[in-house]
Amino acid sequence: MEQVLFRHNRPGRCITFAEYRSQGGFGALTRALRELAPLDLQQLVMDSRLRGRGGAGFPTGLKWSFVRRDLPGPRWLICNCDEMEPGTYKDRVLLEANPYSLVEGVILAAYALGVPHAFIFIRRGYESAAANLRRALAEATTANLLGENILGSGFSCHIDLHLSAGRYICGEETALINALEGKRANPRAKPPFPAVKGLWGGPTVVNNVETLANIPDIVANGPEWFRSLGATPDAAGTKLFCVSGHVQNSHCFELPLGMTLGEIIDGPCGGMKPGRSFKACLPGGASTPYFTREQWGIPMEFDAVAKAGSRLGTGGIVVFDEETCMVGATLNLIRFYARESCGWCTPCREGLPYVRHILERLEGGRGEPGDIDLLREQVKYLNYAFCALAPGAMGPVDGLLRHFQEELREHITLKRCPFGGRG
Repeated sequence: MEQVLFRHNRPGRCITFAEYRSQGGFGALTRALRELAPLDLQQLVMDSRLRGRGGAGFPTGLKWSFVRRDLPGPRWLICNCDEMEPGTYKDRVLLEANPYSLVEGVILAAYALGVPHAFIFIRRGYESAAANLRRALAEATTANLLGENILGSGFSCHIDLHLSAGRYICGEETALINALEGKRANPRAKPPFPAVKGLWGGPTVVNNVETLANIPDIVANGPEWFRSLGATPDAAGTKLFCVSGHVQNSHCFELPLGMTLGEIIDGPCGGMKPGRSFKACLPGGASTPYFTREQWGIPMEFDAVAKAGSRLGTGGIVVFDEETCMVGATLNLIRFYARESCGWCTPCREGLPYVRHILERLEGGRGEPGDIDLLREQVKYLNYAFCALAPGAMGPVDGLLRHFQEELREHITLKRCPFGGRG
């Protein structure tokens, strides 16, 4: 399996600037500034079929194309590294090993978009990753790969590192923009979308760390090469899958996009822990509906996972064994989301604590037959929230209702958790 983002990794330490340069680092930037017009670079990304790796999976080149170039005033680029989804840690692993691919990717994206100033918005707890980025930005500036008149090309770009205030909602792109402006981190109404009116009222593109880190290799090797890395014709590139839970090897793996769930768990993860069997997993992070053994052969790529009733999301696979109480596991997730709601809209502010209350009642042996219908109603009603936080939070609840109704009923009939509360 070809390693792209992880090929620069060094055991137990971060790669150095000199090592990155010796392996062709910043060669893509040099080539782009000398040989490619901004729109040519944008077309390369479009042709690669790179899709956003932050959760939504929207085509990156298409997202860039929404930014108009004939509007007065500056345009902005923001790299979203506010990685607070439970079970997701890929961006941290990438930046602790190699910050330079991201820095080069941000500069290339800024060149394609005509952006003179970009921001990397990083989770406050990522101290090691932030330190690596500060060093990488300083080294790139010293080498005239960042700053004024880069490599004599006439293109100038500056990048600022901004530490998040530390709330999950900051990962939502418009709440992130508000936070960067120094405002309360509430989501904004759409439309207008950030590509039209974003940071300080200017056109703005927000991309994920993993997304931008892929850009240098697309420029260096071409879109056909990138498309060839996928495991299926519908999948382009590799994907960072961060796996946790009841598997032998919990780790962040770079794998071809489109490998099946079973291939990932039985392959690099080494299967389940001794004596355990697979029951379910969150296939794309904590805001995605569960997969069961029935989805073992599903290709882990955006469209196939969506067709099977879930989302690939960030690629954070959380695995549960046969002794796990899925009601308890879902309750644990809902407690997180209820706490992290920004409180801006009623469905999220009031609905998530209500769902938490129903699940606590079920897990505590006080459930009533009507509770299952109440949960089903909340899955529907919370879709009308202002942003994606509440609908995402209800993803595991939706999976619980679809795949584990019998387990829910046992909580009600037995008046206790049949798994002894192990969730």
